[in-house]
Amino acid sequence: MSNLEVGILMFPSPGGTAGSAQMAESLGFDSLVLADTQNLAPETFSQLMLAAAATETIQIGTGVTNPVSRDPAVMASAALGLQIESGGRFILGIGRGDSSMAKLGRRPASPADLDLYLERLRAYLDGDVVERAGEPSRIEWLDNVEVPRVPIEVAATGPKVIEIAARRADTICFAVGADPERIAACIERAKQGAEAAGRDPSALRFGAFINAVIHPDQAVAREAIRGGVSVFAHFSGFHGMDIESLPESARGAARHLRENYDMANHAVGAGAHAQALDADFIDRFGVVGPVETAVARFSEVADTGIDFLRIIPGSRDMPPSIAGASLQSLAKEVLPSLRQR
Repeated sequence: MSNLEVGILMFPSPGGTAGSAQMAESLGFDSLVLADTQNLAPETFSQLMLAAAATETIQIGTGVTNPVSRDPAVMASAALGLQIESGGRFILGIGRGDSSMAKLGRRPASPADLDLYLERLRAYLDGDVVERAGEPSRIEWLDNVEVPRVPIEVAATGPKVIEIAARRADTICFAVGADPERIAACIERAKQGAEAAGRDPSALRFGAFINAVIHPDQAVAREAIRGGVSVFAHFSGFHGMDIESLPESARGAARHLRENYDMANHAVGAGAHAQALDADFIDRFGVVGPVETAVARFSEVADTGIDFLRIIPGSRDMPPSIAGASLQSLAKEVLPSLRQR
């Protein structure tokens, strides 16, 4: 598993994003992706420009942006600029939209809207013409520059988005927790979707968002992670998702979060919806506890054949001391074990 790539997902912070990017790079992480949720954090693409300028080797990207708040031409132009400024290190991660839309009183994009958006986005990124209201539209400034191809990475939970991603994306990052069986099932569905679309499944790369806090006291780790776990478990209960099709272990939490998720406490462990998640669910959905537990859990995920991981290092309200120690342990004790397998 020496080729397993491991990155982290963070919220951008005013005055702190460049330093966070340098820290992630110095700790040996392969990538840093920033959440794109305009009411909770500074505008992501401008923050990624700062991260690009402050680093040399780490991949940077959106984790994730959405197809509603930016026109595909605007999105493509921003992504292409970042790809140039970063020297080809940019990843364009996109999903249906969650907190970014909820904070505007809007719903996530439908799967059909996401599908059309991805088709147009890919065309714009490649310099092709897109018909818009009967008018030809393209990124004209590309004529004067050489830009490495921008990879599109789709964050996917349910079968419809997985199948869309298998047709349109370069990589798929599954938001289904740390359950190896569920990740393996998602990989298989994506491969079948790629074949049905006439694509070579081996051309796709697969990843997983994993909530993780490393701490010798598992109870402390659970409290530090529960806000982050609530976000990604909430995706399983998205409107339009068939909860009954989920594994039995996830149905109760998905149903609870669909009915009770408090967007005012998005990714916050102190929120009532997060506090209602029991220890057993947190232990299954995330990776919590001491180093040896984390190594075993990550190894199970790696054995699914996944290409990369995007680690969510806890809740927005977790104590900074726990966050810092967890990242250090992850980088210095967990990652070497995974890469030496």
